[in-house]
Amino acid sequence: MKQIKTITATEMRGINRTAILEIIRVEGPTSRSYIAETLKVSLPTVMRIVDELIEEGFVIETNEKEWSGGRKRSLIEFNTKDFLTIGVDLGGTKFYGAVANLGGEVIFEKQYSKHNTKQEESYKLVVNLINELLEQSKSTGKKILGIGVGAPGVTYHDRGMISWAPSLEWKNFPLKERLEGEFHIPVVVDNDVNMSALGEMWFGAGKDAQNIVTIYIGTGIGAGVVIDGALYRGSHQMAGEIGYLLPGREFLEKEYPGFGALELQAAGTGIAECARRELEARGRLKGDEEITAEFVFDAHRRGETWAAKIIDETVEYLAIALAAVITFFDPEVIVLGGGVIQSADLLIGPITKKLQGRIPVIPPIVASTLGHQAAMLGAMINLLHNVSDFYVVRKLS
Repeated sequence: MKQIKTITATEMRGINRTAILEIIRVEGPTSRSYIAETLKVSLPTVMRIVDELIEEGFVIETNEKEWSGGRKRSLIEFNTKDFLTIGVDLGGTKFYGAVANLGGEVIFEKQYSKHNTKQEESYKLVVNLINELLEQSKSTGKKILGIGVGAPGVTYHDRGMISWAPSLEWKNFPLKERLEGEFHIPVVVDNDVNMSALGEMWFGAGKDAQNIVTIYIGTGIGAGVVIDGALYRGSHQMAGEIGYLLPGREFLEKEYPGFGALELQAAGTGIAECARRELEARGRLKGDEEITAEFVFDAHRRGETWAAKIIDETVEYLAIALAAVITFFDPEVIVLGGGVIQSADLLIGPITKKLQGRIPVIPPIVASTLGHQAAMLGAMINLLHNVSDFYVVRKLS
């Protein structure tokens, strides 16, 4: 039998510290007495932890005052300006990175589009990108907390090891270890869609929700699952790898060593490949003409029947995937992002219509409000959680 872990005094202090920091971040400027009353923690405890947070620079005092026991004390707020983070989102076709403060304000950003790199060449490009971001951040004179990375594919976040990222051909790739050896500052590596879920929960379409699923449809398809304010990863770090979902019994007849069955039908590369086959069959493929998902959506908007057929099939496959996600996790909201969601108008309404009457509850299905910055901002949040000893606690009822 697995033993139940008890809480040490140090962990209890960490829990209180997290709760205090979160209430300051979400509701500040606020007072120490309000925090104590709201969290049912003694005022001396709150004052000690707040003093600690001020000394570390995560909290600052404002010019506003509160009356407390005949004394005036300054109200306090989360320090969004004085720390910087490096956030990097590694996509199969694009690498995007930015320097941001803790308020989510992007100071500088850089993108490598259509990098077409694999294996070691991809790593070298990541190093180049981070070097550029670090140079920009150092020029501000502000403290750099570290580097947060969102990586594609199955990622062991505790070790920063990329188990398998087919788009980059990384297998058991020790990204965290190598980057820390390169830059000598804290590095946190996690799955890119998990990072997008954190970004949407703090700053985007899932703001203030505690149970959300973020599904990104780009080169591949993945989901980030947040339950009670914490990422759910699963026993093999594969929770949310819905690109491998089998959207019909016919898919049991094949093996999928690279991209999964759903990705081969409904991700950007899958949509493009379906279009290529359709146009070849119709004798309409022009030599080396580039076929992309965007090309297919544009053709659908022009009323071309071959494109409408592919998009209708895409909607059906995605509806099957969302039905599974909704019935498994019952989220407050589902946030759709990734390159394919630039055509959200052709997907969200039709998917919702397909689900009506098929499953008991359909939560709001919305497009990401953060776009390409979601994973980068989530990587910044993940880094903050790691360097500030962050806890999420839930009492069982």
